[in-house]
Amino acid sequence: MNLESTVRKNIFNLKPYSCARDEFKGEASAYLDANENPFNKDYNRYPDPLQVELKKRISQIKKINPERIMLGNGSDEPIDLVFRIFCEPAKDNVVAIEPTYGMYNVCADINNVEYRKVFLNENFQMDAEQLLAAADKHTKVIFLCSPNNPSGNLLNNSEIQKIIERFPGIVVIDEAYIDFSDKPSWLADLDKYPNLIVLHTFSKAWGLASLRCGMAFASQEIIALFNKVKYPYNLSTLIQQTILKQLYVGGEYKDEWVKQILSEREYLADTLKSLSIVEKVYPSDANFLLVKVNDANALYKKLIEKGVVVRNRNSVSLCGNCLRVTVGAKEENDFLIDVLNDETSTLH
Repeated sequence: MNLESTVRKNIFNLKPYSCARDEFKGEASAYLDANENPFNKDYNRYPDPLQVELKKRISQIKKINPERIMLGNGSDEPIDLVFRIFCEPAKDNVVAIEPTYGMYNVCADINNVEYRKVFLNENFQMDAEQLLAAADKHTKVIFLCSPNNPSGNLLNNSEIQKIIERFPGIVVIDEAYIDFSDKPSWLADLDKYPNLIVLHTFSKAWGLASLRCGMAFASQEIIALFNKVKYPYNLSTLIQQTILKQLYVGGEYKDEWVKQILSEREYLADTLKSLSIVEKVYPSDANFLLVKVNDANALYKKLIEKGVVVRNRNSVSLCGNCLRVTVGAKEENDFLIDVLNDETSTLH
């Protein structure tokens, strides 16, 4: 891949903003460079713009060079940066599977970039040939979410590989839910594919959604572009410190949480299948289930009335009469089943 021809010309030539902490490394005796307030210790200094210590720890866990990691305000920040770096507004386009995570389309609209949808089949699997056929000389990026949202399934690896190897632009694989799958991440293939960007998050398996921290993994050249375009202090010191602490002391908890969620996912799927108002529970490699019911709109309203919040996906492509149900704690899942049992008995 010729990176220079893939990147927007103005971005490739961009001279990034240089903040004070970029120009000095280490500990100083006096910080008089950034117009900070000398008082209110612990909160008065700007955060590390490149999150060096946090990336070191992530690199140990993910077994990826720190220079191949970009940290963003959730995964939405690197998704938006992909558009801003590679797509010329009102000229270029991206291709994505449908249905999938809605922010790809939103970011395309915000950045005035054409968004081309290629529908999955009835089993929510893609055909690489169809995605490649949808691309033209102005297609800069193909977005793939695996495990996919809202369907919950992993995309076929051989089809993904065809796209990475044959598409001359950037391929983004969003693996927000990969910790709930028994299949390996595409991180191990970064060295093989210089056009690949893999997205992970702390929001799901790590239970840190409120901190808003996503990870992008790619070649050093692509990560350098991310760092060039992102806002200098995109993650606060409090966020960096909290996540770093969690990564050192919370690893064992994270594995136990995933184990419990997988157990509850199996229980929830089996129990839902036994209900007469449920027509189908789709296989899931994520921490949620896509459930087809006899009347999604009516059931969604009933659940809301009982204080149970799920996502109504009835209006989403290929998801007619489907609800997306997150696997909760056991008491939450039991409460959901109790409400559904009551609704089932009422109908009979």
